[in-house]
Amino acid sequence: MRALMIPNETPSPPDKPGDPVRVWPEGLTIRATAPGDAKGIVELQSQPTFRAGTLRLPYPSLAGVEQRLQQHSNTAVSLVGLMDGRLVAHGGFSRHEGRRSHAASLGMGVHDAYSGRGIGSALMGEMIDIADNWMNLRRLELTVFIDNEPAIKLYRRFGFEIEGTLSEFAFRAGQFVDAYSMARIRTAR
Repeated sequence: MRALMIPNETPSPPDKPGDPVRVWPEGLTIRATAPGDAKGIVELQSQPTFRAGTLRLPYPSLAGVEQRLQQHSNTAVSLVGLMDGRLVAHGGFSRHEGRRSHAASLGMGVHDAYSGRGIGSALMGEMIDIADNWMNLRRLELTVFIDNEPAIKLYRRFGFEIEGTLSEFAFRAGQFVDAYSMARIRTAR
């Protein structure tokens, strides 16, 4: 097991032994995004499979990513995963306001060459821990293209359920694609 490493802070204590949600692949580091991550995020967003699972356009700009990284919000969490000296995953969520402050929208993705290694599970585990145990969020929601079976399987494993189908949700590679609206609702303890 690995503990979440935040720059200039000591690691958090390990979770319960055997907790399947918090096991990290060997060599993975997860931390908060930093301004210097822009180049790695551009490379990640340029991966064909990664991009196909998002609403991103081809050829992301370094300046655009740098600008987004400079915008800080106390209601948002943004994490990256690093392995082999490379940025291999990016994910986060943004809390809604007002009467929806119990909910947040979540998004994430893993580098094409690093998928299937447990990196997405580790990143999702960290985001859920922060949402549940630090921000007291009750509802996490996301959209996922209906043909993204690996992502749907991951989300289901973490308690997300399909709430509906969004017809012709987005235009991708010359055609309209449907998406599922999924949510995870934390039950009261």
